[in-house]
Amino acid sequence: MSDETDDILADRAGSGRLVGKTAVIVGAGQTPGEQMGNGRATAILFAREGARLLLVDRDEESVSETHARIVAAGGDAEIHLTDITVEEQCIALAADAREHLGRIDILHNNVGIGDGDARPTKLEEAVWDRIMDVNLKGMWLTCKHFVPIMREQRSGAIINVSSLAAIGTAANLTAYRMSKAGVNALTKHLASAQAVDQIRVNAIAPGLIDTPMGVNAGAVARGITREAYAADRASRVPMGHQGTAWDVAYAALYLASDESRFVSGLILAVDGAQGAHVG
Repeated sequence: MSDETDDILADRAGSGRLVGKTAVIVGAGQTPGEQMGNGRATAILFAREGARLLLVDRDEESVSETHARIVAAGGDAEIHLTDITVEEQCIALAADAREHLGRIDILHNNVGIGDGDARPTKLEEAVWDRIMDVNLKGMWLTCKHFVPIMREQRSGAIINVSSLAAIGTAANLTAYRMSKAGVNALTKHLASAQAVDQIRVNAIAPGLIDTPMGVNAGAVARGITREAYAADRASRVPMGHQGTAWDVAYAALYLASDESRFVSGLILAVDGAQGAHVG
């Protein structure tokens, strides 16, 4: 699917799978670079399917680009700038979301970083703390302050973006891997605890996806071209190619929609069978 959004919303106006629903997309911007990031693709797709959106990010320029694409195509979205590692800002985010959207049907947690990660004996403490704060603590904080709203409604769908790295074997992804394992545990814990309130909580575990964060940073770190690094990643996937942000977005759409109304506690792999290959 193309990254272009012209007419993408109008094509499904009034007939989408999320018509009448509201969604908070945390991490709706993206890392600069070629291709589209998972958060932006999900935001565009949710808008295309009829949802009213609150786009959340700490990078105003990036989230504004996502917003502009959606609004230019006729979608309904607003922006909230937030650092989700700060609890007071998450409290304000939940209040703002309730004020602007009225109810919160979907919380999509897409924020994640891995910069500076290393082997256990080489990893710096500050890097460990930063990755854990952003990837796990921040996700817990958004859930902490949105679950009470959903509990009052007695409905809601939370989608946490995890990673195949949680079960992978990359030795240089110590903090990232452990943070994503924590996301899986948080997801299952919340799914069990909130089922009685009709709140569904699931996670997506992307494998090797061709995004700016996934490919550009790795190519720079290894000192090779983006094309060479992308080809190397593709060779490690049993299906023979990387996924795209749209593959992740469509998985999120299923988990956000009423089609998955009896699905909770799932860690959905979007990885071209790589997880099955790992074991």
